[in-house]
Amino acid sequence: MKIGISTFVTDDGIDPVSLARAIEERGFDSLVVAEHTHIPASRETAFPTGEEMPDFYYRTLDPFVTLAAAAAVTSKIELVTGIALLIQRDPITTAKESASIDLISRGRFGFGVGAGWLLEEIRNHGTDPKTRGALLDEQIEAIKTLWTNEPAEYYGKHVDIEPSYLRPKPVQTPHPPIFIGGASDATVKRVIRHDAGWIANPQPVDVMSKRIDQMREGLGHDVPLLQFGTPADPEYWQACEGLGFGQLALMLPTAPHDESLKILDEYAALASAYRGR
Repeated sequence: MKIGISTFVTDDGIDPVSLARAIEERGFDSLVVAEHTHIPASRETAFPTGEEMPDFYYRTLDPFVTLAAAAAVTSKIELVTGIALLIQRDPITTAKESASIDLISRGRFGFGVGAGWLLEEIRNHGTDPKTRGALLDEQIEAIKTLWTNEPAEYYGKHVDIEPSYLRPKPVQTPHPPIFIGGASDATVKRVIRHDAGWIANPQPVDVMSKRIDQMREGLGHDVPLLQFGTPADPEYWQACEGLGFGQLALMLPTAPHDESLKILDEYAALASAYRGR
């Protein structure tokens, strides 16, 4: 099982270049970065934990810019969006950005996507929260088409793309791995519909086990599993490995350069001990 790092890269924390180099130097397998375009100052949507929303949610750098910077200074680690809020993005632009990162990194990009939870943020992008699931499905299909066909075309209820040329194409074939975020029945159906992987938040093992079983049953085969925000708890890692997770991404708190490196050193020691057990 691979062990990587997940985090919110911000304007007041460690910079993307230093972070990516430090992750690769310490033997981790990936960098997985979150996305929020902005946080409306006035909102009714409650933060999922019920607490006050941390400011790093609105200080987060664009994930594609972050991963492009990381790609330029590394050669081994996987570079994953965890998750890209695709319903707030243009699918043509996103197809080009993601394929560009895959090209720059020589095939190390992973596409984690989701429908989001902050309704006010979603509305600010002109998306109706009530139809965001249907939009997400069409965007995923359209991006896969743009990645793999030339010329490519897609016609749906929410997304229409006339026959078009789009380069670059991804290095990975048939395309970069896609991981669907979420934890609902709709998430299970979406993983099955797109024959995708699942990027999960750290949940109780029994809860994840139920969802994974549903996905495997619907797909008729195993499902690629990745986790964002994994706690630094080797016993939990072992339980996740038992469920079939191929990769965990330990949650790196958003912190300045030196503090981030110190935490990464601690995580590296834990990961080394776990691998050598």
